[in-house]
Amino acid sequence: MSDTKEINLQISGMTCAACAVRIEKGLNKLEGVEEANVNFALEKTKIKYDPSKTDVSKFQQKVESLGYKVVTEKAEFDISGMTCAACAARIEKRLNKLDGVNKAAVNFAVETALVEYNPDEVSTADMMEAIKKLGYSLILKEENAEKGDHKEREIQQQKGKFIFSAILAFPLLWAMVSHFEFTSFIWLPEIFMNPWVQLALATPIQFIVGGQFYIGAYKALRNKSANMDVLVALGTSAAYFYSLYLSFASIGSDSHMVELYYETSAVLITLIILGKLFEAKAKGRSSEAIKKLMGLQAKTATVLRDGQEISIPIEEVLTGDIVYVKPGEKVPVDGIIAEGRSALDESMITGESIPVDKTIGDTVIGSTINKNGFLKIEATKVGKDTALAQIIKVVEEAQGSKAPIQRLADTISGIFVPIVVGIAIVTFLIWYFFVTPGNFAESLEKFIAVLVIACPCVLGLATPTSIMAGSGRAAEYGILFKGGEHLETAHRIDTIILDKTGTITNGKPTLTDVILANENNEPEFLRLVGAAEKSSEHPLAEAIVEGIKEKGIPLGSSESFEAIPGFGIQSRVEGKDLFIGTRRLMKKHNISIPDAHLVRMEDLEKQGKTAMLVAIDNEWAGIIAVADTVKETSKEAISRLRRLGLDVVMITGDNTQTAKAIAHQVGIDHVIAEVLPEGKAEEVKKLQQAGKKVAMVGDGINDAPALATADIGMAIGTGTDVAMEAADITLIRGDLNSIADAIYMSKMTIRNIKQNLFWALAYNSLGVPIAALGFLAPWVAGAAMAFSSVSVVLNALRLQRIKLIA
Repeated sequence: MSDTKEINLQISGMTCAACAVRIEKGLNKLEGVEEANVNFALEKTKIKYDPSKTDVSKFQQKVESLGYKVVTEKAEFDISGMTCAACAARIEKRLNKLDGVNKAAVNFAVETALVEYNPDEVSTADMMEAIKKLGYSLILKEENAEKGDHKEREIQQQKGKFIFSAILAFPLLWAMVSHFEFTSFIWLPEIFMNPWVQLALATPIQFIVGGQFYIGAYKALRNKSANMDVLVALGTSAAYFYSLYLSFASIGSDSHMVELYYETSAVLITLIILGKLFEAKAKGRSSEAIKKLMGLQAKTATVLRDGQEISIPIEEVLTGDIVYVKPGEKVPVDGIIAEGRSALDESMITGESIPVDKTIGDTVIGSTINKNGFLKIEATKVGKDTALAQIIKVVEEAQGSKAPIQRLADTISGIFVPIVVGIAIVTFLIWYFFVTPGNFAESLEKFIAVLVIACPCVLGLATPTSIMAGSGRAAEYGILFKGGEHLETAHRIDTIILDKTGTITNGKPTLTDVILANENNEPEFLRLVGAAEKSSEHPLAEAIVEGIKEKGIPLGSSESFEAIPGFGIQSRVEGKDLFIGTRRLMKKHNISIPDAHLVRMEDLEKQGKTAMLVAIDNEWAGIIAVADTVKETSKEAISRLRRLGLDVVMITGDNTQTAKAIAHQVGIDHVIAEVLPEGKAEEVKKLQQAGKKVAMVGDGINDAPALATADIGMAIGTGTDVAMEAADITLIRGDLNSIADAIYMSKMTIRNIKQNLFWALAYNSLGVPIAALGFLAPWVAGAAMAFSSVSVVLNALRLQRIKLIA
């Protein structure tokens, strides 16, 4: 069975939520597609599919057959290292195999490659890295003229259309306004009353500016669907063509045709274009978080190539490059310090304002700031693999995903337009036959008003804009929601389970006590213990090894090593068998410990220290203790969680005494101690079975099963990649205040979504009947429709002003 793959595609041409629903349905019908979600606000689709049954080209074909376009970019490269046409074929084949590359063509004669690709899936750095592994070099030429911000181009196009339309519509609006009784004093040039002048002004608006609505309506109807374009095209066409009929009917008559409705169609289209312009600008603001994160990235890097220092775009840095970073500069990529010593400001990732000292062998994170020393860094992660790129990816995925609450809006949007058209026709018939019998013009006005007051866009924007703004704002505070569904679920949480080590505590314990059995030699004892623990990756083992090194005791290597989860370790050093761990480990191997030493061990545990028993060759040898300090903010954060009405539980593999000592320090009453890794997930299930909505917060590999089992898994971002992968929310800054912030942000976002959905449904539920009853002129209905979407987006943008503690 093939592994499922996932791809994001940018789509242009959608005009309302009905378009998004149609694309989603079309993609989901394709063989091999497991799930497709289309986000109207972001204009993106996320597709999970089986690559053995389908591919990206089929998705593009489907989207284009529905009348929309997949946005791609092009990049041109110079190639070095080719010796024959076979080299060109090899490079071309490799590029075409990369996820996200739609088409690649290599020209051996001029040594260039032209690649069309999806920038959400692959970067130019990924292409260069792939070809480097083949033994060739790609050098990026200047960005292709076709490449650029399609959203910005769309805004400029709509702006141009609006200005053109407004100029032509102004005389028509002037004529319309001067006809009201209370505005009869306004002077009107006689020429503006001429039906042929009005026709000349209205026609370019109807078919040049409004052409996009006809095209959209045709594509929708061709695919047996309907969207906002259908409503606009129907309403404006009715006004325009009826006026055209009256214009021809006036030939030979001296009277001016004051009953003409050219201004209705022209002003409607102008207002709708203006609304679209405002909407596009507002939607752009809802992605500010992504722009800010991208703004943190360095733009260029100084690298050593062929013995020379050269400055290159960040996209051209490859794994293994030696990057030079001067004081005050941003670190361009993730890497390891090869030469130099400095302090780095990592606040953009960790939230810690104090710079961190780094030296040879230490890892550095791209986009952090080098404060003082000169560094030479070996690049280990470039392009989309860097920490910041991964953060950006998580935020983009969250903004592009759908919250379950959005399904309601999608369902309504899918049937909205046909219902509105039906209501409009019924309205026309009632007015024409019963209310104003035989008055075609009056009935047509009501028909048009119903068509244009209805707005499926507002339903489509209600949820995704709030998700975008909420998740984006949270990301600015170091809280990464992996998807809209997690942003929605988090506000329902009533129980928080906190792992102890690395979550409540700093996770960096230090060696505090060494207690020997009988007259054992301490340096000899520590040398054996250090050699055994050196093979372990557990934070406690690292603390022991570090503490022994600080005493100047040299460490050897273990001949064998085995970690026993929940018990300790077993190792063989210099022909001696060592057991280091819990009482249960000693009991399991029938190693007896004097009562006096067990009492000493309990005393250490009451002090919040973790004490480990040591046996050498099945003989009791001593106790070694380490202490992990509580994070400065943990007590305050836990108090805040309790004030929010949340039950706080601490869970740990440590013994009960140590666990209770730490819990007492931070104000936690409910403690679950001495739990094996698999037991943590079981404890989560027990609470869920009791009717609790549980969030698990952890940072280690052993927390991953519990993180995945909980209703919401929160990973401390300073922890392991495995924990972050298993979690639904990543708290980058490692501060427990981020938990309360995440839940608060979820509550605010859901409240904002409900507000948007309420007003969207209320607007349409009230607007359509009011228009049908004849209380709205078509141009007023058009203005209301145009600005309803803008109001929803602006309401969502209020989330970007929320202040959090983290």
